[in-house]
Parts: sequence; structure tokens; C-alpha cells
Amino acid sequence: MPGLCCIRKHTNQSRVHSRVYASFSKKLLEIVSSSPLESEVCPGTQNDLSSTGSQQNQYNLIKERYEGCEIIMGNLEITQIESNWDFSFLKTIREVTGYILIAMNHFQEIPLGQLRVIRGNSLYEKRFALSVFFNYPKDGSSGLRQLGLVNLTEILEGGVQIINNKYLSYGPWIFWQDIVQDSNAPIEIQNNGEKGSCHKSCGNYCWGPNEHQCQILTKMVCAPQCNGRCFGTSPRDCCHVECAAGCRGPLDVDCYACRHFNDSGACVSQCPQSLIYNKQKFQMETNPNAKYQYGSICVSKCPTHFIVDGSSCVRVCPPDKMEVDRDGQKQCEPCSGFCPKVCEGTGANHRQTVDSSNIDSFINCTKIQGSLHFLVMGIHGDGFRNIPPLDAKKLEVFHTVREITDILNIQSWPTELKDLSVFSSLTTIQGRSLHKRFSLMVMHIPTLTSLGLRSLREISDGSVYISQNANLCYHHTVDWTQLFRGHRVRINNLSNNKPLTECVAEGHVCDPLCSDLGCWGPGPQQCLSCRNHSRDGTCVGGCHFYSGTPRESAGSDGECVSCHPECKPQWGKVSCTGPGANDCVACANLRDGPYCVSSCPSGVNDGQRGLIFKYPTKEGLCEPCHQNCTQGCFGPGLSDCLETARLAVSSGQITGIALGVPSGLIFCLAMVFLGVLYHRGLAIQRKRAMRRYLESGESFEPLGPGEKGTKVYARILKPSDLKKIKVLGFGVFGTVHKGFWTPEGESVKIPVAIKTIQDISGRQTFTEITNHMLSMGSLDHPYIVRLLGICPGRQPCSW
Repeated sequence: MPGLCCIRKHTNQSRVHSRVYASFSKKLLEIVSSSPLESEVCPGTQNDLSSTGSQQNQYNLIKERYEGCEIIMGNLEITQIESNWDFSFLKTIREVTGYILIAMNHFQEIPLGQLRVIRGNSLYEKRFALSVFFNYPKDGSSGLRQLGLVNLTEILEGGVQIINNKYLSYGPWIFWQDIVQDSNAPIEIQNNGEKGSCHKSCGNYCWGPNEHQCQILTKMVCAPQCNGRCFGTSPRDCCHVECAAGCRGPLDVDCYACRHFNDSGACVSQCPQSLIYNKQKFQMETNPNAKYQYGSICVSKCPTHFIVDGSSCVRVCPPDKMEVDRDGQKQCEPCSGFCPKVCEGTGANHRQTVDSSNIDSFINCTKIQGSLHFLVMGIHGDGFRNIPPLDAKKLEVFHTVREITDILNIQSWPTELKDLSVFSSLTTIQGRSLHKRFSLMVMHIPTLTSLGLRSLREISDGSVYISQNANLCYHHTVDWTQLFRGHRVRINNLSNNKPLTECVAEGHVCDPLCSDLGCWGPGPQQCLSCRNHSRDGTCVGGCHFYSGTPRESAGSDGECVSCHPECKPQWGKVSCTGPGANDCVACANLRDGPYCVSSCPSGVNDGQRGLIFKYPTKEGLCEPCHQNCTQGCFGPGLSDCLETARLAVSSGQITGIALGVPSGLIFCLAMVFLGVLYHRGLAIQRKRAMRRYLESGESFEPLGPGEKGTKVYARILKPSDLKKIKVLGFGVFGTVHKGFWTPEGESVKIPVAIKTIQDISGRQTFTEITNHMLSMGSLDHPYIVRLLGICPGRQPCSW
């Protein structure tokens, strides 16, 4: 009987397995739509649980963003919707690259029936790719009952969180291990509604009670060789290795979603690269079919507002790169030196406006990633948040800003500033995100007299709203259509400012040097373009063609360009036709081919024949030296070559060098040894002489009895034998110097102390002084300096 129990248990498992595979096969037959070559891609959000205005406003924003969308590039967040709105516009979504957050809503079902894969490139709370919680009201019986994710078969990164959904009966009991790819990802399922019953064809796992709501299992029914994705149970029914979310065949074009990238319907590990290897030429060549990575899609051109970085489409360049424009395509290129500084804009809840608390964060910024808002609470201070008024001088930090990616919104401005000249370097307002339909807004500033946006040359998207500025002039003159890009119709609002007739009557008109395109304010430096020429952004009547320093030529845009320093100034005619050394009419020094140079080439490598040497002719032209000249020349012939160093040496010279080097070393060592012996001998001689004079009493003469009646001996020294070095001290009887004593007939110098006895009053006789020294000389003690000699003379006595 135990055997029968085992057989019965195995039979039940087989039936469940058969039902699961039957449902799986049936579902595969129903799914026949292929991935379109062109998918509608929409940007996601990153708001977490924050809301944007009223319920109606939030719903409208979600609908406007995702209607018709197939791939969400970012996160899908639906939160705090308390009404049972119609979300059927979400049914076209097939893929989400970030996470899905469904929280604190009151609707009963979310129609994401076509969603196949959640990539989890960004995770909610850094853990979950799908998070569903608190979707029911405190009072009432309505709330989320079904997730409806009937085609979801793959979560590439992150886990699942479904908690505290009081009425959710389907979804928590899905076999999530078949969907979540990472076996270590968290799966939190708790405090939801009672488990609902599945249709009998679904087995134990379903998204709802109906037959078409069975969970599609693509791992547990696959053969081990299939790596978890298959379209049948046979080992031959494996999906392609680049498939995600299942497939309908073995090829890379049969995938329901791609693990890495979708290239025109085929799943690939990487998009076609910009360089390919030519096997015949053994070199890298440009790939004419190159594409860029845009999320999980390969595109031949990055979408608007995206930048090319290598082989990818990105919103912002990396920190070590800068954004440049190449043939109409914005690209990221490595910075030469310091990179332009990109700073966060304003508009978020924690950073609503420019104010005194954040103004220093814009120091040295060249690009604002986002918007700049100047609101009343930022300019005049916010007492509620203890933010003081903004010092107008602080706004000078915006002089470095050249680009704003979203909008410039100015609703308040310091009264002491009469224009917006702090943005004098601003060239582009991109308008990636608009306020209603506007990207430039200036309103309710009565002290504003001109805009002063002298460098603004492009408004990529959005319209202009300049209104309620009672003293504003010059904006009427601007041809705004010259600033707009793209084909979208722009509707500007330039109302309720100072009337044009009053501006003209008061003389607030463009400078005569400005063209008909208008100006931003008074003076030739505020023109949109110049009637004649310009120099360093200021319109001028003409360039320095025939006089002035430096001489100039005119560029294609009318800009005055300085001639090359090697161009010779001409009188009565132009000195150059461009900025290069090959554009000079005449050369100030020498001419080498078409180029003016300061000196002829000497030892320059041309990459083909070797080093190039040239000499200057009397006419100031650089001509090549003879081909055998290797160090330059002063004429064209072989005899004009400069004397060159001989590169080869004879065998006799080699032998001489081989013998000379060791001999020289031996000689040097011998000289060093003899020098050491010589200095050693001098040291010994010096010691012997010092011992002879200090201990033997040589050349002592009797001077007379000392204090104790003993005979005192001392030397009589000459002044030339003594040399004073420095003062050691002084007292009543005289001064003591450090010095040297050189005995007569000797070369040794003996260090001694020399005491000079002085009698300034003249009352002491020589005998009295001598008696004093005799008394000192008769003393013999280790701590008393011994008397060596006396040096009498007309000068004060030294000893």
C-alpha cells in the first residue's frame, strides 16, 4: 500500500504539470503579436509617494505621459489615486526599465495586461522592482482586487513587495520564483486579502478567476538545457539566449522581450558598434550601420534632448566629459582641462526657488540641469523657513551660465537691477520640460527696463511669456522666430508691458549698428546681430582692414578676426584674408610654402622621408637643404652643409677608449689615496707641534716670581703671531677673543684665547700690568686657562 500511495502522489503531480503545460501551450498559441520595429518610448518618473496637485491633475499628467506608450524609460509610479479612474490607456505598455510602484490607491484593477518584463535598472527602496501596498480606503469595501499582469514573465533585477492590500485576492499567490530572475532577490508577501480560486485549467497559479488569467510558467516547464526560457518542454524548444519573458520560437526575432537590446526586432547582446574590424585590410573602419543604445533599444539616431556618449544615448554627460555639437548632433567628448560645471536647477520640493540659502551652489556653473525659478520668497526672503532676502550682488554667479536644459522662470527680481544682464552668457534654453507651453517667463517686474540677454541665440522648445512688466522695452524689437528651433508652432505672450510708442518716444530703441533682428537693450553690445561687423560680441562700423592694430579680416558671420602674428601689416590694402598663417598677403619674417613663419624648419620630421632642413634665401623664402645635409645648411649645395659630428669611430679610437678608461680610473684612485696620506701627515704634524708648544715649555722665558714665590715662565709673542676671530666676552680688565697662534717658523695654527688688557684711564703702568699677568701665570688648575705667552707693545697688551 505504501507503493500505491507513492504512485498516486506522483500521478497528482503529473496532472498538475500537464495542466500547467496545457495552459502554457494554449497561451503561446494565443500570443501572436511580434515586437514592432518602432516602439513608442515614454519617460518615467521618480516621485516616490509624492503627489502633484489635485486628483484630477495627477490623473491627467499620468494619462498625458503614458497614453499610447509601449516602453517606459524609467519608473511607472501610480500613487494616491482615490477614485476609480479609467486607466485603460496603460494597456499598451510592454516594458518598464525601472520599477513599478502601485501604492495608496482605491481603484480595483490596474490594466497592465501587455506588460512582459520589468528590468529593474532602478529599484524602489533599492530592493524592489515591483512594489504594491496599501491599495484600499480606510472606510468602504473598494480597493485593488487584481494585479492583472497576465503576461508578466520576467523581472531581471530586484524583488517583489506586495503587502497590506486588504482586498487583493489574486497576485500575492503567484509563483514569483518563475518570474524573478535573481534567486537572492527579496519576495515580501503579507497582509493581503483571502486567496481567490483559479480556473481549473490554470492549476494553482493565476492572476484572476478566468481561464485567460493563468500564470505563464516559463521556467519550471522547461528542459534543463533551456536556461529557464522555452516555448515547449522539449530540449529543442529553448528560447534564444538573448530572449527575456519567453518566446514563440528558437530565433532571436522570436523573443517577447530582449534581455539586453532590441535591434529592429532582433534581440542582441549589444547594438552595432561605430567601428568594425576589416579582416582584409586588418584595420578598424567606420560602421555605416552603427546604432546607439537608447535604453533597451538600438536606434540609428538619439531622440531629441538626448546626447551621444560613445555608443549610448544619455541625458547628461559623465563628469569627465562635456557636451558639444557635431554636425547637428550633441555629443559627449572628453574635457580639455577643467570640465564645464553642471549644476542642479530649482523647482523640486526641497529647492523651489533661487534664494540666499542655495545661491552659492551656482558658483562657476556653466550648465543648469533643470530649471531656474526666481520667486518672491526667494528674492525677498522666506520668514517661515528663516531664509533672509537675497543680496542682488550674489546674482553675479549666473554670469558663467551658458545653458539651461528646462525653463527660465523669473517672477521676482531685485529692484536695484534694471535688466537680466547677469545672464549675459546664456546662449541656449532647451525647454526639455515646459511650464504649460512656455520655456522663458518674465512677469510682474515693474523695475525691469530691458532683458539684457545679449548672448541668447536658441530656444529649443517652448514659447515665451513676457507680461506685466510696466517699464520693459526693447522686447518688441526681437525677432523671436530666429531663436526657435524645430517645426512646432510657438505662441508667445508679450502683453501688458510698456507700449512700443512710449519706448520709442523716450529713445529706448536699438543702436544703429544693430540689424533688423532687434536687440536686448541699449548699446551696440545688445544686438541680436550686427548690421556691419562685430568684435568680441559688440557691433562695430568696420574691422581693422587697412589701419589699426592688430590688422583684421572679416569672418563669414561678420566677426572681425585678427590676422596671424606672422602677417606683415599692409597700408592701403588688406593684410590677410583669414586668421591662419597661410592667409597672409605678405610675411613679416619668412615664408615656407604658403605659410608665414618666424624661422625655417630645422630637423622637422615629415613622417615620410625623415628630417627636413631648410635655409632662408635673400628673398625671405625657405628652401630645402641638400639631401645629404644632416645638421642644416646655409645654402643649397653640399658644400653649404653645416659641419656634422662623425657618427662612426675607428677601431684605434675604440682601443684607446678601452685602455684609457681603466687607466684613468686607476690614476684617480691613486691620487685620492695620496691625498688622504698627505692630509693624514699634516694632521699628525699639527698634533706634534701643539704638544711641543703646550707641554714641553719650548721657548719659555723667566718673567719673575709669582704670588707664591715660584718662578713664572712665559713666551714673549709678536703681534703678527696672533689672529683674532671673534669676541668671547669682556670685563673690567679687558676683552677676550677667540683666535689662533701661529708660532714663528711654524705652519700650524693653535687655537687660543686672546685677552686684551686695556687701561683707558692711563693710570696703570706697564709694570703693574705685567705683575697682574705674572700672578695669573703662576696659577695651575684644570679649570683655569694656562698662560702661554705675553704680547707687549704700544697698544694694549695681549696674551
